[in-house]
Amino acid sequence: MGKKSKRSKEELIAKRLARAQATAFIARPFADLAFETDLICLRELVPAATATAKLTEEYGGHEVTIASLLPAAWQAWRRDDGEIMAGMQVPVSSTDASRDVARGLLAAVDAEPGTSIEATTEPGEGPRLQDILDTSHPFDVRVLESFDYWALPEAESDPDVAAALQQANDSVAPTEKLASVDSAYWTEMSGRTYVRWARSEGEDRVVDAMARLQAENANDLGGIGTFLGYFRAHGIIVPVWELTFGTQVDDVEEPIAAFGKRLDEALNTTEPMSTEARRVRSGIVSRQLTIH
Repeated sequence: MGKKSKRSKEELIAKRLARAQATAFIARPFADLAFETDLICLRELVPAATATAKLTEEYGGHEVTIASLLPAAWQAWRRDDGEIMAGMQVPVSSTDASRDVARGLLAAVDAEPGTSIEATTEPGEGPRLQDILDTSHPFDVRVLESFDYWALPEAESDPDVAAALQQANDSVAPTEKLASVDSAYWTEMSGRTYVRWARSEGEDRVVDAMARLQAENANDLGGIGTFLGYFRAHGIIVPVWELTFGTQVDDVEEPIAAFGKRLDEALNTTEPMSTEARRVRSGIVSRQLTIH
């Protein structure tokens, strides 16, 4: 009886611990993934895009598609042709966005073709993306001009579906991924042009570096941009610069690559911050906006 009682208590404690972990808020849900910053951009900034990924052999070894948005903002989808897709932009989520996406993907793996998986605030206990994705597989982001990648057959025969798809396509702001640096996106919105660059180094380090450059009048992407501030999103920050309207992606590639080198130097310096840089830093922090 004593051994059985001890085992029951251990099992109860383990269940309670698992339940607590499943409901704990994860401030940086995609940490430890090499493509963390691009995942966050697909979730928060990029209207229409897909990326390639692969599950580990333990979870079936399937190639999957991570999309910015799926029809009806589904969490995941097993298309009629068998393709497995996960959506990053969903109407509701739990305290752990990584577990949400993983739950959707695994549910789609087990589902019949043509099945959609709704988002939920309670995914329950289970693995996270860090547990199920083969991190050696390339995560290649493809930014698109529309949601035509949904390839909805109903759009060809149902006027309502076709109209809804057209409305969604009309809402897509022109966006492109920069090639010369990682996780930076050019976009045009409401008559203005921006670059948004997701950084994984940690808020304090990035803001310190931005302040150092700003104090030297060098936080301008090599003269083509005006620094506006930054977003907080899922534990990282995304600095934003406004460009002269009409500045095209090709005009940004070389200047931002050169600026990236100066930013790296500022990130890694051990020199004390100047009085002016500290003053500038306070102004930068006052302009931040938290998305998630």
